[in-house]
Amino acid sequence: MEKMVAEAGLQKCIEVDSAGVMGWHAGNLPDPRMVQAAASHGYNLTHRARQVREEDYYNFDMIIVMDDSNYEEVSRLAPERKYLDKLYRMTEFTTEYPDYHYVPDPYYEGVEGFHLVIGMLENGCRELLKQLSERCHPAE
Repeated sequence: MEKMVAEAGLQKCIEVDSAGVMGWHAGNLPDPRMVQAAASHGYNLTHRARQVREEDYYNFDMIIVMDDSNYEEVSRLAPERKYLDKLYRMTEFTTEYPDYHYVPDPYYEGVEGFHLVIGMLENGCRELLKQLSERCHPAE
């Protein structure tokens, strides 16, 4: 998403961050298999993992999760129910993967799983960027 935002010149309007539900990967680099798959799609993954925090609800307009389990875990962090309006599933934005109702965990799917997830995320991020760019530049 960061790459797409930068290519669209929307860095001043859209801030992108990434976090996981569980804390045991906090501070780690991405899985080497994901780094390799991402590189083959033109992405350089160098960020370190962090865990989702309650304050993310205050700091971001949207929190997007990959599956129902993540949705449940992250929804528990909401400081008040009204903040749940900020929570979305990535598949709400994917248009090219109608058979998927969640983004699968690639760690259990082999090399193909990493490429599938990247494809799903690219599709979802493109669609999300369309919506967000309209917010950045509303029709006059």
